Amino acid sequence: MKTKTRLTLFVMTVVLAAGTYSLAQMSDHIYTSQVIETGSRVYVRHCALCHGPDGSWVEGIDLARGRFHLAVSDEDLRRAILSGAADGRMPAVNLSEADLAGIIAYIRTGFEPEGSAVAIGNVLRGRGLFEGKGECTACHRVNGRGPRTAPDLSDIGAIRTPGALQRSLIAPASALLPINRAVTIVTRDGEKITGRRLNEDTYTVQLIDAEERLRSLVKSNLVSYEISATPTHEPTSLSSDEVADVIAYLLALRGQL
Repeated sequence: MKTKTRLTLFVMTVVLAAGTYSLAQMSDHIYTSQVIETGSRVYVRHCALCHGPDGSWVEGIDLARGRFHLAVSDEDLRRAILSGAADGRMPAVNLSEADLAGIIAYIRTGFEPEGSAVAIGNVLRGRGLFEGKGECTACHRVNGRGPRTAPDLSDIGAIRTPGALQRSLIAPASALLPINRAVTIVTRDGEKITGRRLNEDTYTVQLIDAEERLRSLVKSNLVSYEISATPTHEPTSLSSDEVADVIAYLLALRGQL
């Protein structure tokens, strides 16, 4: 995809078992920070009371993640905002063209007022890069394929924004969630265990170790418990166009549809 975009959120149906994709990508956008900031203010003033500050309060809808009941295109969003929706449960809002453009930009950028540039490429090329040149399958698991020691990405497109996915590729140290950081543990018996945490409470920690075994350990039986601040992979060496393609593929991973 040659044209760089600020952000394009899209609705897609992915049938991974058959290796086919149906992608509805509505439009390409270049959003300025000023337009997105305008949208943020409009959203807080007119929408946050019902949809919540993160856009997920209405059942079945998550505005920041691009999940809507019926709206798909920008024109659908415009119509819903100006005319109301859901048989009157969502009232019409009379907005100026500038405010309307701003709120759509704010929704399409995943509620990120900074409006950092994110290019969305081609899903099929992205899958090829993920499984080939990018060597992502060496560290990640998708739909039952790949090691269990790394986070499962099978539904990553439903839970992470495009901006977060881009950061995980080009600046992994800034995007790694605390629960996904590697751990090194030494038990009172002298056993050294490395792996990835799955869960932790005050008294115990559950992890999957380097041999893909599920372990549950009592903290009082541990001599040391270190959480690594180093990401499990280096910043990608893929080109910007290739990164855009990989992001498109990751956004297509939405679990069982």
